[in-house]
Amino acid sequence: MTSAATVIGSTGLVGHQILATLLGLEAYEAVYTISRRAPKTEPSTKLNATIEADTTKWASQFAAISPTPKAVYSALGTTRAQAGGIQNQWKIDHDLNIELAKAAHAAGTQTFVFVSSAGTRGLLSNVAAYPKMKNGVEDAIKSLDFKQAIILRPGLLMGEREVAHTGGPLFEALARGVGKHLGQGLQDKFAQDAHVVARAAVNAVKLADEGKAPSKYWVLEQNDIVKLGRDEWKA
Repeated sequence: MTSAATVIGSTGLVGHQILATLLGLEAYEAVYTISRRAPKTEPSTKLNATIEADTTKWASQFAAISPTPKAVYSALGTTRAQAGGIQNQWKIDHDLNIELAKAAHAAGTQTFVFVSSAGTRGLLSNVAAYPKMKNGVEDAIKSLDFKQAIILRPGLLMGEREVAHTGGPLFEALARGVGKHLGQGLQDKFAQDAHVVARAAVNAVKLADEGKAPSKYWVLEQNDIVKLGRDEWKA
């Protein structure tokens, strides 16, 4: 059965991989994106890309998508440095994600997928800004009561970024060194390739469509991501 999906954050590390994965699957006849710049993908007749620099217009542009996408994937996020401060980062990572989730729910989207982050429910979850942002979005999605909500909590994300994060190349090199010299299993406990996270998101939606999700609010931790996105992935 074919369907439509929307990817938010399609120009980012994981969002780009989600988009590429969806475009390569026959199960999706149309894939929509809304972004500030054009996503870098192979040409595809399935892709319907909306380019809009003003993020305050994204929710209304989402509402205009027809037919309503059955699944929405949000890997939307930025860094404090790229945003120009914590307040601006909050507007994107927290406020815009919640606004789009509400727009998706109002439009009738059945499945909403959010790429969050590991470790946000720890001791500093009510103090540090980053976990508060991620947890706020997770809680909002849960409260919206989608037919199916899927939250992914990956660890250190590995892959080629358009804009390198401060210290990112060093941490990735260390993670890959752990995998090479101490074993893939150890690396899997704290770091995942972006394409593995993307495939886990897509695979989870497929399982949910087949009635195999363990609950309507399904949280995938790092071991679940590795399982669905690499060990059990079938294109």
